Amino acid sequence: MTKGLTMRIAGESGEGIIVAGDILTMASARFGLHVQTYRTYPSEMRGGPSTFQLRVDHEPVLSQGDFVDVLLAFNAHAYTENKRDLREGGLLIYDSDEFSPADSERGVAVGLPLTKIAQKEVAFPQGKNIVALGALAAILSLPREMVAEVVAEKLGKKSEAVAQRNAVALQAGFGHAQENLAEREYFRLGQGADAGEFLVMSGNQAVALGAIAAGCRLFAGYPITPASEIMEYLAANLPKFGGDVVQTEDEMSALAAAIGAAYAGVKAMTATSGPGLSLMTELLDLSSMAEVPVVIVDAQRAGPSTGMSTKTEQSDLNHMLYGAHGEAPRIILAPTDVQECFNLTVRAFNLAETYQMPVIIATDQSLAQRTEAIRRPRMDDVRVVQRVRPELNQEVTYRRYALTASGVSPRSIPGERQSTYVATGLEHDEYGHPSTNPDVRKAMMDKRFRKLEESAKELSGARRFGAQRPAIGIIGWGSTEGAVREAVARANAEGLKAGALYPETLSPLPDEEIRSFVREVKHLIVPEVNYTGQLAGVLRARYGVQPIQVNKYTGAPFTPMEILARIREVAVDGNRNSHQA
Repeated sequence: MTKGLTMRIAGESGEGIIVAGDILTMASARFGLHVQTYRTYPSEMRGGPSTFQLRVDHEPVLSQGDFVDVLLAFNAHAYTENKRDLREGGLLIYDSDEFSPADSERGVAVGLPLTKIAQKEVAFPQGKNIVALGALAAILSLPREMVAEVVAEKLGKKSEAVAQRNAVALQAGFGHAQENLAEREYFRLGQGADAGEFLVMSGNQAVALGAIAAGCRLFAGYPITPASEIMEYLAANLPKFGGDVVQTEDEMSALAAAIGAAYAGVKAMTATSGPGLSLMTELLDLSSMAEVPVVIVDAQRAGPSTGMSTKTEQSDLNHMLYGAHGEAPRIILAPTDVQECFNLTVRAFNLAETYQMPVIIATDQSLAQRTEAIRRPRMDDVRVVQRVRPELNQEVTYRRYALTASGVSPRSIPGERQSTYVATGLEHDEYGHPSTNPDVRKAMMDKRFRKLEESAKELSGARRFGAQRPAIGIIGWGSTEGAVREAVARANAEGLKAGALYPETLSPLPDEEIRSFVREVKHLIVPEVNYTGQLAGVLRARYGVQPIQVNKYTGAPFTPMEILARIREVAVDGNRNSHQA
């Protein structure tokens, strides 16, 4: 029985590849398998190369993997562009109505007449993707009835005639695969032990669900790839919990609306990507200065400018850390997988409410649109923090920005008696009155940054894995953790003594954990999906280390093999800087 399997469907945007992949993912999870997906698609509405990759296993899936075990190609271009990723001995399934591969040097090639099946047998040319879905489901040995249920759920809102054609297309693909693929070409995983226990979600959906669980009641946003699914999920679900979703005219208005709602007493959030974060910068400062809590999601994509809107990158870190006129404290959280997208969104709202400042959740396209099977969250176990409210006294004038040991001042809701104040972007005194007094200025700057220092005391620091006392250390952030985990495990199996440290927060950084880690290791590698090595620059400036940068900026995430190759190089050659993966 095969332990794990990676499958990829490749074709053109508009051919339903993503829909077929989503259905296969859902069915695999219901079968009790752990799943992780990776998708590529062009920025055009139709046309251009598109792929959907699904990795399944009986154990948790950490990354998209190194190679593809099964490649299903809709056309010759899809085959040519993806054949290098097919592992030796893998299975190529191709649409024999579209092309015949000139070579199959990397594996076994089997042609299926997908187009003819859809046109002739099913009389539904648009159902080619469902025919392909049936073939892949048969290869995985998924129960056809289970897959059919997911097809009906996913596409059930269409007409009865279309639903019937989809059912016929699924059966046709399933049957042709069983008839035409030899037994040795099957990849039988068998049912997982946790059938029915998983919730299949993308990173974006997990962020949205975490916001609901944390008590968010206002989301304001402007559509932008790859963050738009957060707004779409909340538009469908937040009103069920008494919340509202507002689509504003631009990104500046979105953050302004969220800050306004938070000022009025509502937990609020917005979500964007790099171009939108650029426009929001001034309002980030306002949130810091006025001490209004707000949560901002930055689903990073390849820049600069419009860049590659559908490709991944970790290139906004410097902007998230330093994007401001003046010095404006903010907390930055970096989830590493879909489960953490839920957990850290709840944490983000709690931190924003506690410390009355902006909290940024740093995801990226690969994580935001990746699908994983996560444990169903128990809402009763979710810890939700409410804001610190003032004890109003008619004999004492309310000081909204009272100087306290923690820097946190009780915050009223507009309209409450004896608690009127002005929330302003001007420097101000304890009452909110504008002030340029040097002593007041120093006290208020200290107050705002004291909150950031206080927040570090309750944050969980960083997560370590790998060798206990590694010779080769890795510090990374965000979505690269899965590939690094796999690479570190393989390196240790080879006797290379590698370990890694992943901070949960990028602001404030877990100083004690990082200093301890860098003292232990002989060589420090910092892998990042950007050109300049932005975290490496922070580590160099803050801790005086000279990290070995490993940078990838192709629009695709790291594979475990790319990280492992650099670990091996460092083990042999020492501190040789390797700029491109």
